Amino acid sequence: MTKPDHDPRLTERRNPRTPGIDTASPLEIVDLIAREDAAVPAIVAAARQELARAIELIESSFRAAGRLVYIGAGTSGRLGVLDAAECPPTFGTDPEMVVGVIAGGPSALVRSAEGAEDDVAAARTAMEERLVSPRDTVVGIAASGTTPYVGAALERAHELGAKTVLITSSDPPAALTPMCDLVIPIPVGPEVVTGSTRMKAGTATKLVLNTLSTGAMIRLGKVYGNLMVDLQAWSEKLIDRGERILMETTGVDRAGARQAIDAADGSVKIAIVMLRLHVDRKEAEDLLATHDGRLRPLLGDPPPPPPPPRPAATS
Repeated sequence: MTKPDHDPRLTERRNPRTPGIDTASPLEIVDLIAREDAAVPAIVAAARQELARAIELIESSFRAAGRLVYIGAGTSGRLGVLDAAECPPTFGTDPEMVVGVIAGGPSALVRSAEGAEDDVAAARTAMEERLVSPRDTVVGIAASGTTPYVGAALERAHELGAKTVLITSSDPPAALTPMCDLVIPIPVGPEVVTGSTRMKAGTATKLVLNTLSTGAMIRLGKVYGNLMVDLQAWSEKLIDRGERILMETTGVDRAGARQAIDAADGSVKIAIVMLRLHVDRKEAEDLLATHDGRLRPLLGDPPPPPPPPRPAATS
């Protein structure tokens, strides 16, 4: 089949605002890129209804003991893997709850494997090897909307009964949309450098993935107010954060917070229940289970945020 002289995909068009960027000074380059990036948040916000629907789909998968599975190639795949990797330390989730699959496998995270995006057989196999089922939500990420690996993975996931979502900055092929329960459009327009979708499209994708995973985790009760209470205090930074959260929500001092987290085997949420209701770990776990893992219906409203620190006086 003869290919058209002009690529119809929005991500492949030339940007009319940056044709002279190769003659720009460093400051002019910064200004041009910043001007293009400034439009991205509003474009993502325009997909608010689709984002909310995707959160509902993901939440329903989690409540059915299913997973969120990201699938992508190149930058899109790396962003999916990144979001999946950040869920366990942020929300205390099992590493298998949110999974990132990238065309070309793990080595493609650090070294380009561009040809892998055309391997449709590998995409279908990836869905089968990960035992994708009707309990799962599979989110395909394809800036161009036409990445063969992503399309084939979504098609196979659809056949396996999973809920399917496509995130794209271009119009997807007509044959792919029936395979998707939902399409999230983020049409950021032509890139500063033509076709470099790691730029605006990548930024928009990161915002979308942040919203999807964080929104679904909030719906599961993994925050109290806006506090990250379901974290597991495994590193020095997380231990400090967990202790500060416990001090703020229960009124104990640093030593008491540390002791409670130890007694809760590192779980900040369980430690909060233990201290607030004066129960042991087992009772705290049982109470959380009867309240769907949510602290607010169990303990009432969280304390309000503390006032911001006053600026230091100047002499």
